[in-house]
Amino acid sequence: MNIKMVLLASAAAFAASTPVLAADAIVAAEPEPVEYVRVCDAYGTGYFYIPGTETCLKIEGYIRFQVDVGPGQSGDADWNAKTRGQVQFTAKSDTEYGPLTGVIVLQANADNATDQETILDSAYLDVAGFRAGLFYSWWDDGLSGETDDIGSVVTLHNSIRYQYETGSFYAGLSVDELEDGVFKADEDPNNVGVAFGIGGTAGAFSYQVTGGYDFDNEDGAIRAMGTAELGPGTLGLAAVYSSGPNSYYSSAEWAVAAEYAIKATDKLKITPAVQYYGNYFGGDKAVPDDFDGLGDAWKVGLTVDYQIVDNFYAKASVQYLDPEDGDDVTTGYFRLQRSF
Repeated sequence: MNIKMVLLASAAAFAASTPVLAADAIVAAEPEPVEYVRVCDAYGTGYFYIPGTETCLKIEGYIRFQVDVGPGQSGDADWNAKTRGQVQFTAKSDTEYGPLTGVIVLQANADNATDQETILDSAYLDVAGFRAGLFYSWWDDGLSGETDDIGSVVTLHNSIRYQYETGSFYAGLSVDELEDGVFKADEDPNNVGVAFGIGGTAGAFSYQVTGGYDFDNEDGAIRAMGTAELGPGTLGLAAVYSSGPNSYYSSAEWAVAAEYAIKATDKLKITPAVQYYGNYFGGDKAVPDDFDGLGDAWKVGLTVDYQIVDNFYAKASVQYLDPEDGDDVTTGYFRLQRSF
């Protein structure tokens, strides 16, 4: 018998004489509980619960590509392309005072591969009608087209405001830091302002009255706007008056604007518009002491909006400005934007 046969015989004898023992049970580890994202429909569409909390979060934004056309857009060129990406986070939760809201808006702008900037476009908290933080004022609002020039040079401020709202009416008061507003010669922009906004809807008619007083420049402005559905479109009218150049309105002593937004099809809107300025100054931050001696100006424009598919649209706009004290100028842009 060779050695191989001896080993096999020994192994068989050992197996026969060894009692059979049960194998140890294999116990799988308990999986960690997973909380799937739940839809939060208490505040409208798009919200979901942050896992492990009762706070609802909504994420939205847009991507924009735009080509501006006009004198001196980029060095010696009369056109300039730029791209923007913006994302907004809105958090809401119930409290004994009503919904507590927090908003953060981040915006990145790229003129080219190396000339880029990322900014905090808004960040504020809101509860029971009180709002505090960095947000746009009522003076940022305007008519739906691109022709009207009835707002502030800078409309984004660190502010505190209270706004009362119902389904068809609102009224509010704000205190605004106007640190980046307009300023007189030999001065710096470092002041405070108080603004109010009143507006609402009544059937097919909407309205808004906005005012503001700039304490450093010791001047204020008031503006009224209204729109009404008329025929195949919406008629918009606006008027603004400024007692002197200030951070709420400085383009002119007074101005009137009109537009008619024609809904040509479900996807196409065409908006011709016109504006007239009395004692026109323009949009620079360094302003004169008053509007005396300035000439008038008028402006006409056309804006076309086309919805390519849901959440994706194109816009084209052209504007012609003819100031009495300066050269006439034609500007415009073409834009593609995808929202989400």
